[in-house]
Amino acid sequence: MQTDPVSADRLRLDTPALNAFLAAALPALADTSRGRVTEAAPGRVRMVMRADGRDLRPGPVVSGAALMALADVAAYALVLAHIGPVEMAVTNTMTTHFLRPCPAGPVTADAVLLRLGRRIVTTEVRLWAESPDRLVAHATVAYSQP
Repeated sequence: MQTDPVSADRLRLDTPALNAFLAAALPALADTSRGRVTEAAPGRVRMVMRADGRDLRPGPVVSGAALMALADVAAYALVLAHIGPVEMAVTNTMTTHFLRPCPAGPVTADAVLLRLGRRIVTTEVRLWAESPDRLVAHATVAYSQP
């Protein structure tokens, strides 16, 4: 039995399915107030995390580690949306640029598919807090498919 090939033009998991999968695979996301996918469409995913005291560093601003985690999970959700529920898709590379301090509160990650290869999926993730025109960080994340 042959399965349909993966495609950047078609989702295999929609928003509710992504949130259910992430909650099971990453228990911290079972609490949807911490982070959840809010939109999924061919080639893109939007995820929102509520950054609170657990995520702050002195300043008080959201730590780079929390922003990198959000970018990584948003990229993972984007990959899963297109290849299906594959737990062992893993981060291959990640480059993050921190652009300005990020205040506590909702932080949005807009992940876009750059290339959906047979083994490597490359994404771009733009993180913002107050306005999509004022990014707090930018990441490129590549995932290896099993």
